Amino acid sequence: MTDSSVGGSSLRRAAPPLAPLGRATLLRTLGGVLLIAGLLAAAAWLHGTPGHGAAASFSLLIGAALGFIFERGRFCFFCIFRDFIEDRNGGPMYAVLAALAVGGIGYAVIFGAFLPNPLAGRLPPEAHIGPVSWALALAGFAFGIGMALSGACISGHLYRLGEGYSRAPLALFGALIGFGLGFYTWNTLYLATIAGAPTGWLPAWFGYGGALAIHLLTLGVLAIVLLRFVQLRPARPEQRIDLRTIHHTLFGERWNPLVTGALVGVIGVFAYLRVEPLGVTAQLGSIARTLLNHAGLLPPRLNGLDTLAGCATQVVQAITDNGWLITGFVLASLAAALLANRFALSQLTPHNSATALLGGVLMGWGSMTALGCTVGTLLSGISAFALSGWVFAAAAFVGVYLGVKFGLNRS
Repeated sequence: MTDSSVGGSSLRRAAPPLAPLGRATLLRTLGGVLLIAGLLAAAAWLHGTPGHGAAASFSLLIGAALGFIFERGRFCFFCIFRDFIEDRNGGPMYAVLAALAVGGIGYAVIFGAFLPNPLAGRLPPEAHIGPVSWALALAGFAFGIGMALSGACISGHLYRLGEGYSRAPLALFGALIGFGLGFYTWNTLYLATIAGAPTGWLPAWFGYGGALAIHLLTLGVLAIVLLRFVQLRPARPEQRIDLRTIHHTLFGERWNPLVTGALVGVIGVFAYLRVEPLGVTAQLGSIARTLLNHAGLLPPRLNGLDTLAGCATQVVQAITDNGWLITGFVLASLAAALLANRFALSQLTPHNSATALLGGVLMGWGSMTALGCTVGTLLSGISAFALSGWVFAAAAFVGVYLGVKFGLNRS
Protein backbone atom coordinates (compact mmCIF):
# COMPACT_ATOMS: atom_id res chain seq x y z
CA MET A 1 0.00 0.00 0.00
CA THR A 2 1.22 3.50 -0.71
CA ASP A 3 1.08 6.71 1.20
CA SER A 4 3.10 9.93 0.97
CA SER A 5 4.18 13.15 2.88
CA VAL A 6 2.34 16.47 3.37
CA GLY A 7 1.80 16.47 -0.14
CA GLY A 8 1.58 12.84 0.95
CA SER A 9 2.83 10.67 3.82
CA SER A 10 5.67 8.19 4.19
CA LEU A 11 5.39 5.59 1.46
CA ARG A 12 4.83 2.00 2.59
CA ARG A 13 5.22 0.85 -0.99
CA ALA A 14 7.36 3.29 -2.88
CA ALA A 15 5.96 4.94 -5.97
CA PRO A 16 7.43 3.63 -9.22
CA PRO A 17 10.60 5.48 -10.23
CA LEU A 18 10.50 8.00 -13.04
CA ALA A 19 11.11 5.95 -16.14
CA PRO A 20 10.89 6.43 -19.88
CA LEU A 21 7.46 6.00 -21.43
CA GLY A 22 8.14 2.58 -22.85
CA ARG A 23 5.80 0.10 -24.50
CA ALA A 24 4.53 -1.37 -21.22
CA THR A 25 3.70 2.09 -19.88
CA LEU A 26 1.88 3.00 -23.06
CA LEU A 27 -0.14 -0.23 -22.95
CA ARG A 28 -1.12 0.37 -19.32
CA THR A 29 -2.03 3.94 -20.17
CA LEU A 30 -4.14 2.73 -23.09
CA GLY A 31 -5.90 0.26 -20.78
CA GLY A 32 -6.67 3.00 -18.27
CA VAL A 33 -7.95 5.36 -20.96
CA LEU A 34 -10.16 2.63 -22.46
CA LEU A 35 -11.65 1.91 -19.03
CA ILE A 36 -12.49 5.59 -18.54
CA ALA A 37 -13.99 5.76 -22.02
CA GLY A 38 -16.04 2.65 -21.25
CA LEU A 39 -17.39 4.25 -18.08
CA LEU A 40 -18.42 7.36 -20.01
CA ALA A 41 -20.14 5.21 -22.63
CA ALA A 42 -21.91 3.18 -19.93
CA ALA A 43 -23.13 6.39 -18.28
CA ALA A 44 -24.54 7.59 -21.60
CA TRP A 45 -26.28 4.23 -22.09
CA LEU A 46 -27.76 4.29 -18.58
CA HIS A 47 -29.08 7.80 -19.10
CA GLY A 48 -31.22 6.70 -22.02
CA THR A 49 -32.28 3.30 -20.65
CA PRO A 50 -35.75 2.91 -19.09
CA GLY A 51 -35.52 1.81 -15.48
CA HIS A 52 -32.17 3.52 -14.91
CA GLY A 53 -32.14 7.08 -16.23
CA ALA A 54 -30.27 10.16 -15.09
CA ALA A 55 -29.82 9.12 -11.45
CA ALA A 56 -28.05 5.87 -12.31
CA SER A 57 -25.95 7.60 -14.98
CA PHE A 58 -24.93 10.40 -12.63
CA SER A 59 -24.17 7.91 -9.84
CA LEU A 60 -21.84 5.96 -12.14
CA LEU A 61 -19.99 9.16 -13.07
CA ILE A 62 -19.81 10.32 -9.45
CA GLY A 63 -18.41 6.94 -8.44
CA ALA A 64 -15.87 7.04 -11.27
CA ALA A 65 -14.67 10.50 -10.26
CA LEU A 66 -14.40 9.45 -6.62
CA GLY A 67 -12.59 6.21 -7.41
CA PHE A 68 -10.01 8.03 -9.50
CA ILE A 69 -9.49 10.75 -6.88
CA PHE A 70 -9.36 8.32 -3.95
CA GLU A 71 -6.72 6.21 -5.69
CA ARG A 72 -4.60 9.16 -6.81
CA GLY A 73 -4.90 10.96 -3.48
CA ARG A 74 -4.63 7.78 -1.34
CA PHE A 75 -7.83 8.90 0.38
CA CYS A 76 -8.26 6.03 2.84
CA PHE A 77 -9.35 6.99 6.35
CA PHE A 78 -7.39 4.18 7.95
CA CYS A 79 -4.19 5.10 6.10
CA ILE A 80 -4.65 8.75 7.03
CA PHE A 81 -5.32 7.97 10.70
CA ARG A 82 -2.49 5.43 10.86
CA ASP A 83 0.06 7.83 9.39
CA PHE A 84 -0.80 10.33 12.11
CA ILE A 85 -0.72 7.75 14.92
CA GLU A 86 2.26 5.68 13.83
CA ASP A 87 4.42 8.13 11.90
CA ARG A 88 3.36 11.38 13.58
CA ASN A 89 2.56 12.71 10.11
CA GLY A 90 -0.52 14.90 10.03
CA GLY A 91 -0.14 15.99 6.41
CA PRO A 92 -2.65 13.52 4.92
CA MET A 93 -5.24 14.58 7.53
CA TYR A 94 -5.60 17.84 5.60
CA ALA A 95 -7.38 15.90 2.86
CA VAL A 96 -10.19 15.08 5.30
CA LEU A 97 -10.31 18.63 6.68
CA ALA A 98 -10.43 20.12 3.18
CA ALA A 99 -13.22 17.75 2.13
CA LEU A 100 -15.26 18.66 5.22
CA ALA A 101 -14.68 22.41 4.78
CA VAL A 102 -15.75 22.43 1.12
CA GLY A 103 -18.59 20.03 1.85
CA GLY A 104 -19.90 22.16 4.71
CA ILE A 105 -19.98 25.32 2.59
CA GLY A 106 -21.79 23.51 -0.23
CA TYR A 107 -24.30 21.84 2.08
CA ALA A 108 -25.09 25.17 3.74
CA VAL A 109 -25.97 26.67 0.36
CA ILE A 110 -28.18 23.70 -0.58
CA PHE A 111 -29.90 23.57 2.81
CA GLY A 112 -30.58 27.30 2.69
CA ALA A 113 -32.27 26.95 -0.69
CA PHE A 114 -34.48 23.98 0.14
CA LEU A 115 -35.06 24.47 3.88
CA PRO A 116 -34.85 28.23 4.52
CA ASN A 117 -35.81 28.01 8.21
CA PRO A 118 -33.68 25.41 10.03
CA LEU A 119 -35.19 26.40 13.39
CA ALA A 120 -38.64 25.02 12.53
CA GLY A 121 -37.85 21.50 13.73
CA ARG A 122 -37.51 19.85 10.32
CA LEU A 123 -34.40 18.11 8.99
CA PRO A 124 -33.20 18.38 5.38
CA PRO A 125 -34.34 15.37 3.32
CA GLU A 126 -32.00 12.38 3.05
CA ALA A 127 -29.07 14.16 4.71
CA HIS A 128 -27.00 11.84 6.89
CA ILE A 129 -28.12 13.24 10.23
CA GLY A 130 -28.59 10.42 12.72
CA PRO A 131 -29.39 9.87 16.39
CA VAL A 132 -26.51 10.27 18.83
CA SER A 133 -26.26 7.40 21.31
CA TRP A 134 -23.78 5.04 22.89
CA ALA A 135 -24.70 2.55 20.14
CA LEU A 136 -23.33 5.00 17.57
CA ALA A 137 -20.09 5.36 19.54
CA LEU A 138 -19.81 1.57 19.87
CA ALA A 139 -20.39 1.18 16.13
CA GLY A 140 -17.69 3.74 15.33
CA PHE A 141 -15.24 2.05 17.69
CA ALA A 142 -15.92 -1.36 16.13
CA PHE A 143 -15.45 0.16 12.69
CA GLY A 144 -12.10 1.62 13.75
CA ILE A 145 -10.87 -1.72 15.10
CA GLY A 146 -12.07 -3.32 11.87
CA MET A 147 -10.06 -0.82 9.84
CA ALA A 148 -6.92 -1.63 11.79
CA LEU A 149 -7.41 -5.38 11.40
CA SER A 150 -8.23 -5.33 7.69
CA GLY A 151 -5.82 -2.60 6.61
CA ALA A 152 -8.32 -0.10 5.19
CA CYS A 153 -11.77 1.41 5.57
CA ILE A 154 -14.55 0.12 3.31
CA SER A 155 -13.99 2.83 0.69
CA GLY A 156 -10.25 2.11 0.96
CA HIS A 157 -10.84 -1.55 0.22
CA LEU A 158 -13.02 -0.62 -2.75
CA TYR A 159 -10.39 1.55 -4.41
CA ARG A 160 -7.59 -0.86 -3.50
CA LEU A 161 -9.62 -3.62 -5.11
CA GLY A 162 -8.76 -1.80 -8.32
CA GLU A 163 -5.08 -1.94 -7.33
CA GLY A 164 -5.10 -5.71 -6.90
CA TYR A 165 -5.11 -5.70 -3.08
CA SER A 166 -5.91 -9.34 -2.39
CA ARG A 167 -7.25 -8.76 1.13
CA ALA A 168 -9.97 -6.42 -0.16
CA PRO A 169 -12.41 -9.12 -1.38
CA LEU A 170 -12.12 -10.92 1.97
CA ALA A 171 -12.74 -7.71 3.90
CA LEU A 172 -15.76 -6.84 1.76
CA PHE A 173 -17.15 -10.36 2.15
CA GLY A 174 -16.64 -9.99 5.89
CA ALA A 175 -18.56 -6.70 5.73
CA LEU A 176 -21.51 -8.59 4.21
CA ILE A 177 -21.45 -10.95 7.18
CA GLY A 178 -21.17 -7.98 9.55
CA PHE A 179 -24.22 -6.35 8.01
CA GLY A 180 -26.13 -9.59 8.53
CA LEU A 181 -25.12 -9.64 12.19
CA GLY A 182 -26.12 -5.99 12.45
CA PHE A 183 -29.67 -6.78 11.35
CA TYR A 184 -29.91 -9.26 14.24
CA THR A 185 -28.64 -6.83 16.88
CA TRP A 186 -30.54 -3.83 15.51
CA ASN A 187 -33.84 -4.29 17.37
CA THR A 188 -32.10 -4.74 20.72
CA LEU A 189 -29.98 -1.60 20.27
CA TYR A 190 -32.86 0.38 18.84
CA LEU A 191 -35.09 -0.30 21.83
CA ALA A 192 -32.25 0.16 24.32
CA THR A 193 -30.93 3.52 23.11
CA ILE A 194 -31.38 4.50 19.46
CA ALA A 195 -35.16 5.05 19.57
CA GLY A 196 -34.91 7.68 22.30
CA ALA A 197 -31.57 9.21 21.27
CA PRO A 198 -31.46 12.91 20.29
CA THR A 199 -30.64 13.96 16.75
CA GLY A 200 -28.10 16.75 16.96
CA TRP A 201 -28.12 19.16 14.01
CA LEU A 202 -26.21 22.41 14.44
CA PRO A 203 -28.41 24.64 12.21
CA ALA A 204 -31.43 23.77 14.36
CA TRP A 205 -29.67 25.57 17.24
CA PHE A 206 -27.51 28.23 15.58
CA GLY A 207 -28.97 28.74 12.09
CA TYR A 208 -26.97 28.12 8.94
CA GLY A 209 -24.59 31.02 9.48
CA GLY A 210 -23.77 30.00 13.04
CA ALA A 211 -23.49 26.31 12.16
CA LEU A 212 -21.13 27.02 9.27
CA ALA A 213 -19.02 29.33 11.46
CA ILE A 214 -18.71 26.63 14.14
CA HIS A 215 -17.97 24.02 11.48
CA LEU A 216 -15.19 26.03 9.83
CA LEU A 217 -13.77 27.21 13.17
CA THR A 218 -13.52 23.62 14.41
CA LEU A 219 -11.80 22.52 11.22
CA GLY A 220 -9.51 25.55 11.37
CA VAL A 221 -8.43 24.75 14.93
CA LEU A 222 -7.71 21.15 13.93
CA ALA A 223 -5.71 22.39 10.94
CA ILE A 224 -3.60 24.64 13.17
CA VAL A 225 -2.97 21.84 15.66
CA LEU A 226 -1.90 19.53 12.84
CA LEU A 227 0.70 22.02 11.57
CA ARG A 228 3.22 20.74 14.11
CA PHE A 229 2.89 17.25 12.61
CA VAL A 230 3.37 18.22 8.98
CA GLN A 231 6.33 16.54 7.28
CA LEU A 232 7.52 18.68 4.40
CA ARG A 233 8.78 17.09 1.25
CA PRO A 234 12.43 17.67 0.37
CA ALA A 235 12.91 20.07 -2.49
CA ARG A 236 13.30 18.23 -5.75
CA PRO A 237 15.53 19.26 -8.62
CA GLU A 238 14.05 21.08 -11.54
CA GLN A 239 12.85 18.81 -14.31
CA ARG A 240 12.11 19.41 -17.93
CA ILE A 241 8.42 19.53 -18.74
CA ASP A 242 7.82 16.66 -21.13
CA LEU A 243 5.40 13.74 -21.49
CA ARG A 244 7.32 11.67 -18.97
CA THR A 245 7.24 14.27 -16.19
CA ILE A 246 3.60 15.19 -16.90
CA HIS A 247 2.61 11.51 -16.74
CA HIS A 248 4.51 11.06 -13.49
CA THR A 249 3.01 14.19 -11.90
CA LEU A 250 -0.55 13.25 -12.82
CA PHE A 251 -0.43 9.49 -12.29
CA GLY A 252 2.77 8.54 -10.46
CA GLU A 253 2.84 10.95 -7.53
CA ARG A 254 0.28 11.12 -4.76
CA TRP A 255 -1.94 14.13 -5.25
CA ASN A 256 -1.70 16.95 -2.71
CA PRO A 257 -4.06 16.34 0.25
CA LEU A 258 -5.67 19.78 -0.02
CA VAL A 259 -6.43 19.27 -3.71
CA THR A 260 -7.70 15.74 -3.08
CA GLY A 261 -9.92 16.81 -0.19
CA ALA A 262 -11.34 19.81 -2.02
CA LEU A 263 -12.28 17.63 -5.01
CA VAL A 264 -13.94 15.07 -2.72
CA GLY A 265 -15.89 17.86 -1.02
CA VAL A 266 -17.12 19.30 -4.31
CA ILE A 267 -18.22 15.86 -5.55
CA GLY A 268 -20.02 15.22 -2.26
CA VAL A 269 -22.01 18.44 -2.66
CA PHE A 270 -23.02 17.64 -6.24
CA ALA A 271 -23.93 14.07 -5.26
CA TYR A 272 -26.32 15.32 -2.58
CA LEU A 273 -27.80 17.93 -4.90
CA ARG A 274 -28.42 15.52 -7.79
CA VAL A 275 -28.99 12.05 -6.27
CA GLU A 276 -28.20 11.39 -2.60
CA PRO A 277 -25.42 12.01 -0.05
CA LEU A 278 -22.18 10.17 -0.62
CA GLY A 279 -21.99 6.72 0.89
CA VAL A 280 -20.48 3.38 -0.13
CA THR A 281 -22.34 0.84 2.02
CA ALA A 282 -26.00 1.04 0.92
CA GLN A 283 -25.62 -1.50 -1.89
CA LEU A 284 -23.45 -3.76 0.27
CA GLY A 285 -25.98 -3.70 3.09
CA SER A 286 -28.85 -4.20 0.67
CA ILE A 287 -27.19 -7.33 -0.71
CA ALA A 288 -26.91 -8.75 2.81
CA ARG A 289 -30.51 -7.81 3.61
CA THR A 290 -31.77 -9.34 0.35
CA LEU A 291 -29.88 -12.60 0.86
CA LEU A 292 -31.20 -12.96 4.40
CA ASN A 293 -34.72 -12.16 3.23
CA HIS A 294 -34.64 -14.74 0.44
CA ALA A 295 -33.30 -17.34 2.87
CA GLY A 296 -36.07 -16.54 5.35
CA LEU A 297 -33.49 -15.48 7.95
CA LEU A 298 -34.12 -11.74 8.10
CA PRO A 299 -35.75 -10.62 11.37
CA PRO A 300 -39.48 -10.15 10.71
CA ARG A 301 -39.31 -6.51 11.80
CA LEU A 302 -36.45 -4.02 11.94
CA ASN A 303 -37.80 -1.35 14.29
CA GLY A 304 -37.46 2.16 12.92
CA LEU A 305 -34.61 1.28 10.55
CA ASP A 306 -36.27 2.49 7.38
CA THR A 307 -37.31 5.80 8.96
CA LEU A 308 -33.77 6.94 9.75
CA ALA A 309 -31.44 8.84 7.44
CA GLY A 310 -28.18 7.31 6.34
CA CYS A 311 -26.94 4.63 3.96
CA ALA A 312 -30.34 2.96 3.77
CA THR A 313 -30.57 -0.77 3.07
CA GLN A 314 -33.45 -2.45 1.33
CA VAL A 315 -34.48 -5.72 -0.27
CA VAL A 316 -33.46 -5.23 -3.90
CA GLN A 317 -33.84 -7.06 -7.17
CA ALA A 318 -31.50 -4.87 -9.25
CA ILE A 319 -28.49 -2.60 -8.95
CA THR A 320 -29.36 0.54 -7.00
CA ASP A 321 -27.98 4.01 -7.68
CA ASN A 322 -25.44 3.35 -4.93
CA GLY A 323 -24.49 0.14 -6.71
CA TRP A 324 -23.71 2.09 -9.87
CA LEU A 325 -21.63 4.48 -7.79
CA ILE A 326 -19.62 1.55 -6.40
CA THR A 327 -19.20 0.09 -9.89
CA GLY A 328 -17.78 3.35 -11.20
CA PHE A 329 -15.64 3.71 -8.07
CA VAL A 330 -13.88 0.36 -8.45
CA LEU A 331 -13.41 0.52 -12.24
CA ALA A 332 -12.06 4.08 -12.15
CA SER A 333 -9.63 3.17 -9.36
CA LEU A 334 -8.43 0.31 -11.61
CA ALA A 335 -7.97 2.80 -14.44
CA ALA A 336 -5.99 5.11 -12.13
CA ALA A 337 -3.87 2.19 -10.91
CA LEU A 338 -3.08 1.17 -14.49
CA LEU A 339 -2.13 4.71 -15.41
CA ALA A 340 0.13 4.91 -12.33
CA ASN A 341 1.56 1.38 -12.71
CA ARG A 342 0.23 0.50 -9.26
CA PHE A 343 -1.77 -2.60 -10.10
CA ALA A 344 -0.16 -5.60 -8.41
CA LEU A 345 -1.70 -8.59 -6.69
CA SER A 346 -0.64 -8.62 -3.03
CA GLN A 347 0.26 -11.80 -1.19
CA LEU A 348 -2.28 -13.56 0.98
CA THR A 349 -1.35 -15.53 4.09
CA PRO A 350 -3.60 -17.42 6.51
CA HIS A 351 -3.06 -14.66 9.08
CA ASN A 352 -3.74 -11.61 6.91
CA SER A 353 -6.69 -13.39 5.30
CA ALA A 354 -8.26 -14.06 8.69
CA THR A 355 -7.66 -10.50 9.94
CA ALA A 356 -9.11 -9.06 6.72
CA LEU A 357 -12.24 -11.17 7.12
CA LEU A 358 -12.63 -10.36 10.83
CA GLY A 359 -11.96 -6.67 10.24
CA GLY A 360 -14.57 -6.67 7.51
CA VAL A 361 -17.14 -8.22 9.86
CA LEU A 362 -16.53 -5.47 12.42
CA MET A 363 -16.76 -2.75 9.77
CA GLY A 364 -19.97 -4.25 8.38
CA TRP A 365 -21.57 -4.41 11.81
CA GLY A 366 -20.39 -0.89 12.61
CA SER A 367 -21.70 0.47 9.30
CA MET A 368 -25.09 -1.14 9.71
CA THR A 369 -25.48 0.09 13.28
CA ALA A 370 -24.19 3.60 12.51
CA LEU A 371 -26.18 3.79 9.25
CA GLY A 372 -23.02 4.38 7.25
CA CYS A 373 -19.24 4.26 7.28
CA THR A 374 -16.43 6.82 7.10
CA VAL A 375 -17.82 8.17 3.82
CA GLY A 376 -21.53 8.21 4.71
CA THR A 377 -21.72 8.85 8.45
CA LEU A 378 -18.42 10.72 8.87
CA LEU A 379 -17.85 12.62 5.62
CA SER A 380 -21.45 13.26 4.55
CA GLY A 381 -22.67 13.56 8.15
CA ILE A 382 -20.15 16.13 9.31
CA SER A 383 -20.57 18.09 6.06
CA ALA A 384 -24.31 18.21 6.88
CA PHE A 385 -23.51 19.64 10.36
CA ALA A 386 -24.62 16.44 12.14
CA LEU A 387 -23.19 15.70 15.59
CA SER A 388 -23.55 12.02 14.75
CA GLY A 389 -20.73 12.43 12.22
CA TRP A 390 -18.34 13.83 14.83
CA VAL A 391 -19.22 11.10 17.35
CA PHE A 392 -18.60 8.39 14.77
CA ALA A 393 -15.33 10.05 13.69
CA ALA A 394 -14.00 10.28 17.24
CA ALA A 395 -14.98 6.70 18.10
CA ALA A 396 -13.49 5.34 14.87
CA PHE A 397 -10.24 7.23 15.50
CA VAL A 398 -10.02 5.76 19.00
CA GLY A 399 -10.59 2.30 17.52
CA VAL A 400 -7.81 2.81 14.96
CA TYR A 401 -5.51 4.27 17.63
CA LEU A 402 -5.88 1.25 19.90
CA GLY A 403 -5.67 -1.13 16.96
CA VAL A 404 -2.39 0.41 15.81
CA LYS A 405 -0.94 0.63 19.33
CA PHE A 406 -1.70 -3.06 19.90
CA GLY A 407 -0.29 -4.00 16.50
CA LEU A 408 -3.55 -5.25 14.99
CA ASN A 409 -2.58 -3.68 11.67
CA ARG A 410 0.60 -5.74 11.36
CA SER A 411 -0.23 -8.70 9.16
